Amino acid sequence: MRDSLFHIDRSSGLTLQMLLREKLVSAILAGHLPPSSRLPSSRLMAKRLKVSLNTVLLAYQALTEDGYIVARDRSGHYVAPDIMHRLPPESGVGPAQAAQPGNSPVDWAAKLALHPAEQSNIVKPKNWYDYPYPFIYGQVDANLFPVSVWRDCTRQAMNRKWLYAWTEDRYTEDDPMLVEQIRQRVLTRRGILAKPDEVLVTLGSQNSLYLLASLLVRPGTVVAMEDPGYADIRNMFSLLSADVRTVALDTEGLRVDQLGAAQLAFVTPSHQFPTNVTMSLDRRRALLDWASSSDALVIEDDYEFETNYYGSPIPALKSLDTADRVLYTSSLSKSLMPGLRIGFMVGPRELIKQARALRRLILRHPPSNNQRVAALFLSLGHHDALIAKLHHAYTQRWQTLAAALDAYLPGWAQAPTFGGTSFWVKAPPSIDARLLAARAIERGVVIETGDVYFADPEQGRNYFRLSFSSIPEDRIWSGIANLAAAVAQLKHETSGT
Repeated sequence: MRDSLFHIDRSSGLTLQMLLREKLVSAILAGHLPPSSRLPSSRLMAKRLKVSLNTVLLAYQALTEDGYIVARDRSGHYVAPDIMHRLPPESGVGPAQAAQPGNSPVDWAAKLALHPAEQSNIVKPKNWYDYPYPFIYGQVDANLFPVSVWRDCTRQAMNRKWLYAWTEDRYTEDDPMLVEQIRQRVLTRRGILAKPDEVLVTLGSQNSLYLLASLLVRPGTVVAMEDPGYADIRNMFSLLSADVRTVALDTEGLRVDQLGAAQLAFVTPSHQFPTNVTMSLDRRRALLDWASSSDALVIEDDYEFETNYYGSPIPALKSLDTADRVLYTSSLSKSLMPGLRIGFMVGPRELIKQARALRRLILRHPPSNNQRVAALFLSLGHHDALIAKLHHAYTQRWQTLAAALDAYLPGWAQAPTFGGTSFWVKAPPSIDARLLAARAIERGVVIETGDVYFADPEQGRNYFRLSFSSIPEDRIWSGIANLAAAVAQLKHETSGT
């Protein structure tokens, strides 16, 4: 009940009527009592707060006169429907509350042990789907997803025989059906053989990476990662160690000869994030040799293996590992839906045991209902059928985007070798991709700037990424035409003519 929100501090020295009025005003301005919502009756408010009925009536009368609430005959008091539009933005609680003892502001900068909000992060428009040309990475075209099939799997999961599979709290355990499907239908396709106690289900690969970073990185740990590379994992490492080193790339992937004294390396061999370079087989073997000779570990983030739809993909780095030095993470986000947040990690049972215990302290386990529905979706062959559908659609979009870029922005981008869902674009040095993104969005084109992926953002000022997973094929050509127009506009502005 809304009246339970209020507590009257009788030691403040203010009258009960004034305290009640300020509590109500504060609740209205904070949105706890939204416009047109009904206030508790005066009798009920008086009973709950143990004050006189007259105190509540006088407070309600004052709020009515000030326009915060309105009285309706035989109905009660309601928050004014237009209250938020009539008040100036700086409206707030009166000075009496701020003057009360103990109300000095908290110095949060001093209190917080970590400040992750100050880190440089990937930022995307929340309403990206409202734009006609969303070349946004990590999102999917909902029209490609078999909603009716997923609904059927959800209905099956609700069957009485599966009831305990998703209603009970498993504490540390995962849905055994999903673990088995991941082992049989997902990992084997990637050349990975794992036992059930070597697999952990997570809330997306992001959860896997955070668990691994927390378990393996100490303040003095030397960590190496690709540059450009995944900004989120760089931020995770930076919270835990002051020695995060970036390693350059070439046409075969991460430069193993530059790893030096690193104790932990993070790589994305299948499609390097964000350039899409695929690590060669020889380079993968060199990386494993380095890990063995250096007594180091490697985190492999295979974030979109299912989008290999051209040629014969190279097996996962983990499949080549015979010494348990590769810790494998992936998810079903690119083949199912990003909002589902189902990922998994594979590693030696000693590590998975500790990761499972740490996961318990954070969230116990991912939602069991989602796990069971995903397990049914996999077991009934729907996932394989969806991958085939995505391969067909993405191949068409990939070819269309390549042709459009060749026509409008020739030489700016190179198509990924084995697939993926995006193009890494390098504009001429005179183009600032951050300014281009601003001009492009005015024309309905959403692109992703590349500066956030570099340890030194200035090195990526003329890079950006174009994804084709979230935009229908029939909009790609006109989207690139509008992007080219934004480029021309930017060149005109910067030339001063």
